[in-house]
Amino acid sequence: MRVSKYGVALAALATGSMVLSGCSEKKDSSIADKDKLVIGVKYDQPSLGLKTANGVEGFDVDVANYIAKKMGKKVEIKEAKSANRESFLANGTVDLVIATYSITAARKPKVTFAGPYIITHQDIMVRANDSSIKDLASLKGKKLCAVQGSNSWKNITEGTNKTNTKVAAETVPAEGYDACITQLKGGTIDAVSTDATILAGFVNREGSKLKVVNSPFTDEKYGVGLKKGDKKGCEEVNKAITDMYKDGSAKTFWDKWFGKAGLPFETAQPPAEGCS
Repeated sequence: MRVSKYGVALAALATGSMVLSGCSEKKDSSIADKDKLVIGVKYDQPSLGLKTANGVEGFDVDVANYIAKKMGKKVEIKEAKSANRESFLANGTVDLVIATYSITAARKPKVTFAGPYIITHQDIMVRANDSSIKDLASLKGKKLCAVQGSNSWKNITEGTNKTNTKVAAETVPAEGYDACITQLKGGTIDAVSTDATILAGFVNREGSKLKVVNSPFTDEKYGVGLKKGDKKGCEEVNKAITDMYKDGSAKTFWDKWFGKAGLPFETAQPPAEGCS
């Protein structure tokens, strides 16, 4: 009889633990139910996400703080590199990723995307004294920086661009775009190609040493990455993005970080992709 009572007690305890665990799991299943959001941004991209003596600053950081505030959440900023954005969302290291994160068909099965919150275009950056690279086709045979976790170089070598043009560039791996800039200035590579927003930030920092060739060949829809399946949280983020355009904050952030570089701001909010 004692064994039976002991077994019943254990079963009750286990059931209670499961209930508590279930409640906890349910509470944390969406970012909408959290008091604080950990948001992953880049730390090495001037004008977008850059760690400085004053903290982390840039366009994506301003967007991250705006969204968190609109959702009534506290915010913690954390570094997210191109190579770990998906894994950080999947394992809960971060709740959101706002880090020049283009919405692509290849990423959608792994990530739920809110937004896009802005649309930019891929371009090419070279040394200021290099006149040999003028457009996509002229990258043939050139040494091109290939950042781990980024799709930008694949848009060139695999032809995933507006004209479906495959270019036989020689790819040189790098951990991040700051490393690309070092290699470009040092002459070990010939070009860096990614979103015009990223390139403009580096030109702002480096001055006359580098230039953008101004020959765009893709549309890049920057999305807010969430853990796959968080539709509730995604819809709340989309509401915050809508408010950001309605109250003029989106343009304010853009002009603050890219006005000097002359990048035009598209005033209409980009249509949401849908929270799948």
